[in-house]
Amino acid sequence: MSTNLFGNKPKLSIAQIINMSVGFFGIQFGWDLQRANMGRIYENLGANPDEIPILFLAAPLTGLLVQPIIGYLSDRTWHPKWGRRRPYFMIGAIVSSIALLFMPHSGTIWMAAGLLWILDVFGNIAMEPFRAFVTDKLPDSQVNRGFVMQSLMIGLGGSVASSLPWLMKNVFHFTNTAAAGEIPENVKVSFYLGAFFFLSAVLYTVFTTKEYPPADTGFKEKVKESNKGFGGGVKEIFHALSNMPKRMKIISLVQFFTWPGLFLMWFYYSTAVAVNVFGGKDASDPVYAEGADFGSLTLAYYSVVTFVFAFILPTIADNLGRKLTHALCLLCGAAGLISVAFVHDKYMLYVCMTGIGIAWSSILSMPYAMLSGVLPRDKVGIYMGIFNFFIVLPEIIASLGFGWLMRNVLNNDRLLAVQIGGVLMVIAAIICYLFINEKKDNAEDALLAAKLEIENERPV
Repeated sequence: MSTNLFGNKPKLSIAQIINMSVGFFGIQFGWDLQRANMGRIYENLGANPDEIPILFLAAPLTGLLVQPIIGYLSDRTWHPKWGRRRPYFMIGAIVSSIALLFMPHSGTIWMAAGLLWILDVFGNIAMEPFRAFVTDKLPDSQVNRGFVMQSLMIGLGGSVASSLPWLMKNVFHFTNTAAAGEIPENVKVSFYLGAFFFLSAVLYTVFTTKEYPPADTGFKEKVKESNKGFGGGVKEIFHALSNMPKRMKIISLVQFFTWPGLFLMWFYYSTAVAVNVFGGKDASDPVYAEGADFGSLTLAYYSVVTFVFAFILPTIADNLGRKLTHALCLLCGAAGLISVAFVHDKYMLYVCMTGIGIAWSSILSMPYAMLSGVLPRDKVGIYMGIFNFFIVLPEIIASLGFGWLMRNVLNNDRLLAVQIGGVLMVIAAIICYLFINEKKDNAEDALLAAKLEIENERPV
């Protein structure tokens, strides 16, 4: 039996699947640490609520540019010792960890924003190949399990990262307030720990997991023919974009409406809790600081829900089908976001975050499972990067335009912004349920995938 990227692949043990997924724990640790705290850091450094979206532009713009390029490069990388995807894991983790160490020492808004750009560029370099890594390593019968294991690691990493500021204050007694222009001690220590977990988890996967060499004897020649510098890479990315399978197009539209709800939550949720639920005034107010810490703690809770729900999600999908399962989970998330504005008892926020955790578990796995078997095997990296377009494009739109809406239409009402995200998630659920035809599309997409594989045998 050929055990390689393009040939038949053996089933892996649960321990092996865990080893190849641990790195995602570290990557998600870094993402959730910045998501839960960057809004607070910016406001501590003097930013207004309507300025927050533009300051978060780094993540989507770097994802838009970096992920398809890294996907293209990793599809064409092979080293006898380091493999195909692992070099990118390691480089991204090292630089991202350095950025995490420096972030809490930012003295100005623009220093923090610059470090966020570095963190997001190299975070994307580490993250993008992980989706393709699952498809590379696992046979079709284990692909769902591989993506669900990533969901488990994401939930675990996110829950620990989001809860760190609260833990640092309430368990280890670091201060959670700071003078204007400074970062609280509990946030600083959280970022130091984030750097450690990001790097160590990724290195664990790099050194415990091997990759299969390409079995295609014409692989090197194919790489030479298609790898014609930057222009050749761009041409191939656009060729793949114009030949997306039908199912991928519809799932991409679902993603386009799903992710703004998450972005608006990450932009505003913690500070909305601090101001609207706790009644804090500004970043120097102890009540505000207590509310922001509690908001981060409830974000950690939704990651716990994600972790637990991932165990039962495959069974639900087997019985209801992937599209209905995903649509229902999105509706749970929408209900969680919309209901935040009606909370007066802070502990009811955990109920809201339960819906978010259910949705997040599905968002991390079901769209990728619905793509399973559709993508040409030797271009999985490129297509996973392209799929990311429809995650980052709405965030770019939100980053560039939502500040104006906050200032001129919403009167800087953070909770109303979070509710708008819930409405967009309802639209995503409707599109998912009405326009994804699982039985019909399977045949059509299989034919298109076969056509693409034939085309891939010749240079673009």
